[in-house]
Amino acid sequence: MDDQPSQESAGDAGRPLDRRAELSEFLRTRRARLKPEDVGLPDFGRHRRVPGLRREELAQLAGVSVAYYTRLEQGNGRNVSAEVLDAIARALRLTGAEHAHLTHLAKPKQHKRKPSARPQQVRVALRQLIDSFDGVPAYVVGRRSEILAWNRMAAAVFGDWSQVPAQERNWARMVFLNPDYRELYVEWEQKASDIVSVLRMDAGCHPDDARLAALVGELSVKSEEFRRLWATHDLKEKTHGVKRMRHPLVGELSLSFESFRLVDDEEQSMVTYHAEPGSPSAEALRLLASWGADATRAGALDTP
Repeated sequence: MDDQPSQESAGDAGRPLDRRAELSEFLRTRRARLKPEDVGLPDFGRHRRVPGLRREELAQLAGVSVAYYTRLEQGNGRNVSAEVLDAIARALRLTGAEHAHLTHLAKPKQHKRKPSARPQQVRVALRQLIDSFDGVPAYVVGRRSEILAWNRMAAAVFGDWSQVPAQERNWARMVFLNPDYRELYVEWEQKASDIVSVLRMDAGCHPDDARLAALVGELSVKSEEFRRLWATHDLKEKTHGVKRMRHPLVGELSLSFESFRLVDDEEQSMVTYHAEPGSPSAEALRLLASWGADATRAGALDTP
């Protein structure tokens, strides 16, 4: 059984995420991963009591005072300029996704209202589009990694989500709490890390989202692996790649995925999967398509 977090941590499960704490932890973890030689500074390792760059070294690289950077790393991003954030991002060697996350945490947009508790909606035309894909698994995912719409090929590959309560149709819940998805993904750890990155970016954009905070709290209580990955503050945005799977009916699958963020709703993305033409995976998808609903019923993942 997984080790359980403290009662205090579990009790915070439904509270909005603390933006200042998130900013502080993010900057500290990014600074800790850099070595002096990574940024052209001399390494006097024997005198270092903690890993990574010192605050004064990072401040020097960014061209700001130590006191200014210390205030920022303590979570006080009020009145920080975009130019200073750019300089700190360069000094920390942040990726594009990490730079955007830093900006969201330090200079949050003033939302007129908190995220609505109403279910996210997928346009009818978009549902019709993914239904028209012949032999191509496709689905639409929204905020908090919620699965909003899918076609029959996605059900054949990933399981019949129509049999799952709407509130449970969530990639994070399935990957961390459903052992069948651990079996499905050959590189489960990579899939888990990708999902945590998505939730981290959502948290940076919507720190007041109580449903997201509740999801993070629940996963932190129930999954030691989620707690470990969440604590790393690692971020990456993947728009394409390859996933290797062990399907219960057709065996090994190697599928390329493409993720398309919607122009009219940046909180929704359409994700499609395809196999290399002529490959064993392409033949496996063809078999799943020919079996239709029978494939979903006979070999679907256990999605209680």
